[in-house]
Amino acid sequence: MSVLELSRVGACAVLTLNRPEARNALSLELRSALAETLPRVRDDDAIRAVVLTGAGGHFCAGGDLRAMAAGQGKTDVFEGRSRIIGMQRWFDELVDLEKPVIAAVDGVAYGAGLSLALAADFVLASPRATFCAVFARIGYVPDLGGMYLLPRAVGLARAKALAFSARVVSAQEALALGIAHQVEQDRPVLDAALAFAARFEHAPAGALGIMKSVMNRAFESDRHTVYMQEAMAQSLCRESPFHQEAARRFMEKQPPLYQWPQEQK
Repeated sequence: MSVLELSRVGACAVLTLNRPEARNALSLELRSALAETLPRVRDDDAIRAVVLTGAGGHFCAGGDLRAMAAGQGKTDVFEGRSRIIGMQRWFDELVDLEKPVIAAVDGVAYGAGLSLALAADFVLASPRATFCAVFARIGYVPDLGGMYLLPRAVGLARAKALAFSARVVSAQEALALGIAHQVEQDRPVLDAALAFAARFEHAPAGALGIMKSVMNRAFESDRHTVYMQEAMAQSLCRESPFHQEAARRFMEKQPPLYQWPQEQK
């Protein structure tokens, strides 16, 4: 049984972290599977959205502390640095993936698991989901992009409070803070995430990919740089078959190619 399951539901790829006995902690094998699988998802044009979830009632408990403790003192500091950099490479594949990514969070999203959730464009949580930047409890700092993504999700002061305290955040508080996009009360969170992902099946994939790429870098870019990216992106989109068909439909008062459900967030 694979520690990472890749399945398809329509035009959506579902990535399931599959170490339920360890609350889907990121073992070396699981990290390697993510590094191998994410480029395949990236390069498959038939995949229009991605759902990231965990097996066994939990999302991800973060790093595999047992494995880390077993290896403590047996390698030098540079090996540890290389390990983190290797994780950052596949994690960047997830953050920069030019497709909508939805995290379906049930149970714990702790430590690096919180970072995995924050890498998604939308976090859908079950009522029993909990989030925690747990690192300070063991004398660590947030890794897997946590010190980059958390301040951008909740603001700098709140990110410091969450990281310094290492306190547990409920699903409802995560919604209020901006970590979660919605808390799903009426059905399993994975079902809700799949329904959410299906909205993108007929979306303008090229336009959404460019939007994500530019917005992901907006905090590090000055206004005029973003203006230049905007101008080039809009010129590309203007010549796309999607835009031309959408414009034709608009002129002829036909139903649009892509429309977000009005009754949904």
